[in-house]
Amino acid sequence: MTEAAPHRIAIYVDADACPVKDEVYRVAARYGLHVTIVSNSFLNVPREPWIERVVVGDRLDEADDWIAERAGRGDIVVTADVPLASRCVKAGAVALAPNGKAFTDASVGLALATRNLMQDLREAGAITGGPKPFSPKDRSAFLGALDRAVMRWKREFGI
Repeated sequence: MTEAAPHRIAIYVDADACPVKDEVYRVAARYGLHVTIVSNSFLNVPREPWIERVVVGDRLDEADDWIAERAGRGDIVVTADVPLASRCVKAGAVALAPNGKAFTDASVGLALATRNLMQDLREAGAITGGPKPFSPKDRSAFLGALDRAVMRWKREFGI
């Protein structure tokens, strides 16, 4: 009987507007994890064997679809896109926003509803501003959340 290969934790980054790619690289290097940077256009990434760059077409949600088709239990997805986070959580992955907020089964429904409401208000002209600026506190919260997600999978898979 052959022994099954141990699970390999992978991090998928919805990268076009992601402000925490450097933090992902730092955590992945510390734990020896594979990182896939997915974008609609060419992005510079460090030349490391554990970092893979995937450039998809420019079709709406093409990067999201690519990630959602591959992410599953034992993986971590970094995205600010609520519909993508919802798909990944349903597939068993951990989904983290760049500000460190973890999407869960319990929170993703509310996040989708809030996203849709805000979109409707913007389209009606009731809201003209965008999201608050990304802060050092957000970056720190993300680093902590990513570290906790990695440790969760390592414990669960015994690696």
